Amino acid sequence: MVINVTDIKVRYQETDQMGVVYHANYLVWFEIGRTHLIEQLGFNYADMERDGIVSPVVDINAQYKDPLTYGETASVKTYISSYDGFRIIYGYEVYTGNGDLAVTGSSSHVCVKKQNFKPISIRKHYPNWHNAYLEAIGETNGVRD
Repeated sequence: MVINVTDIKVRYQETDQMGVVYHANYLVWFEIGRTHLIEQLGFNYADMERDGIVSPVVDINAQYKDPLTYGETASVKTYISSYDGFRIIYGYEVYTGNGDLAVTGSSSHVCVKKQNFKPISIRKHYPNWHNAYLEAIGETNGVRD
């Protein structure tokens, strides 16, 4: 399984009145990790968008375990937890500077035509991405290694 690790320094404006990272900021960090994972696999969302394809979030969740505070460095681990040729589910684990698990989460995405939001098959329209996603989760020809 391919895992991207992105370190993010917690900025003051990302904290709430209690001095901990405001919950919505983890969703932004998920997106940063997801973008870095896709780049690590050799691709770029902007290329897909130039083709008139976007990849909206269709479901997202987060479970909070341990707070992060201003000045700490969070490590965001991102991986593909599920992929079927249409839907991609990314998994996330955010760790504190001490290595404690702070947040886990996932986001589900599909690729759609920007003009009408009709879903497309990644397998058919982007075979290179399709193959890279299968390899990233340890599958080849639809069979898990």
